[in-house]
Amino acid sequence: MKAEIIAVGTELLLGQVVNTNATFLSEQLAGLGIDVYYQTVVGDNRGRIEELLVLADQRSDLIVLCGGLGPTEDDLTKEVVANHVGKSLVQDPEGYALLLEFFKKVNRPMTDNNLQQALTIEDSITLQNPNGLAVGSLYQGDHSTYLLLPGPPSELKPMFRQSAVPQLEKVFPATEKLYSTVLRFYGIGESQLVTDLADLIDEQTNPTIAPYAKENEVTLRITVKTADESKGARLLKETEEKIIARVGEFFYGYGDENSLAEVVVDLLRSTGKTVTAAESLTAGLFQSTLGGVPGVSEVFPGGMVTYSPQAKVTTLGVKKETIEKHGMVSEACAKEMAQGILALEQTDFALSFTGVAGPDELEGQPAGTVWIGLAKKDGSVEARCYQFNRNRAYVQKSAVMRGLDTIRRALLAEK
Repeated sequence: MKAEIIAVGTELLLGQVVNTNATFLSEQLAGLGIDVYYQTVVGDNRGRIEELLVLADQRSDLIVLCGGLGPTEDDLTKEVVANHVGKSLVQDPEGYALLLEFFKKVNRPMTDNNLQQALTIEDSITLQNPNGLAVGSLYQGDHSTYLLLPGPPSELKPMFRQSAVPQLEKVFPATEKLYSTVLRFYGIGESQLVTDLADLIDEQTNPTIAPYAKENEVTLRITVKTADESKGARLLKETEEKIIARVGEFFYGYGDENSLAEVVVDLLRSTGKTVTAAESLTAGLFQSTLGGVPGVSEVFPGGMVTYSPQAKVTTLGVKKETIEKHGMVSEACAKEMAQGILALEQTDFALSFTGVAGPDELEGQPAGTVWIGLAKKDGSVEARCYQFNRNRAYVQKSAVMRGLDTIRRALLAEK
């Protein structure tokens, strides 16, 4: 089955909104055994939307349109598609009732243009919107099937999963489906990862292995196409084991959404350990990153940001002589910062970050020079120097990722 995704919205063409819907839909459709061959973005223009529909009819079995279902004059998708297939727009009773209920609940008058959100294509299957007011539609034409979804991802994703998927499975029953897993790696570059797995990638047929470089990490997506789910699970596991046997040192987790910070917090919670941090060049970014993970308060009591030499001395207990002799960008300073915050917070682990975020050098050290210290409750302390490049923000983010991986490795070493 050939599918095509058309994202409707002038804001997409202007770069004001990033088209994340196409990524989500391509992945979801592949899992249903439907291959996406084309992706297009078009502005809020009747003529150009119609031109795309004419072209899509010639090459695609399923045409998915995202956006343009709202209440304003530039929300044209339903009207253009209805005209294209020679059908009228009709009011969906359930959508209309939900529309009235919403405005009654918020105690606001409903303007007439909101009524178009409850319209659907005649003879289509209406898809209700659990997170919004605009209903979707699935219409089966003579040559193509049209799926109309709202533009906001918070509305599109639940509508697709809850309403569209069951209908698509009926219209396009798949003999084979795609099953996949994503492995995430930190501390190894894409080129090195591909080199270490070269023979597995070169010889791949089914499963396939696809590397993707992201900022500060690399992911591998393993994909199996099969009609037998149990066989797919077995092939995925066998391939994963081969990969981990070679580069398992750098593997930290699964999925597209679980971050390294989430993995670290989960490890801390499962082992009953705690962590704190003293930050200089990262200015609290490490603590903020941890703070974004639910449940972090169980394992992270707090930390310090100490930029100036005086703050390091008076708050963390770094020796004045250490800074005078070695400087703030040094192994000695990183160690004493980690020991100082460990003593203050009484945690199992303490990290310190000191260095040069840039763009200028500091203490004769080039921008991107970073020392990360690690102190443990058992009294041991160490510090390592790293060199990151690019701009200030990238250096700070890279330091945080390295710090997270430092804790991850320390926790695994104690298990």
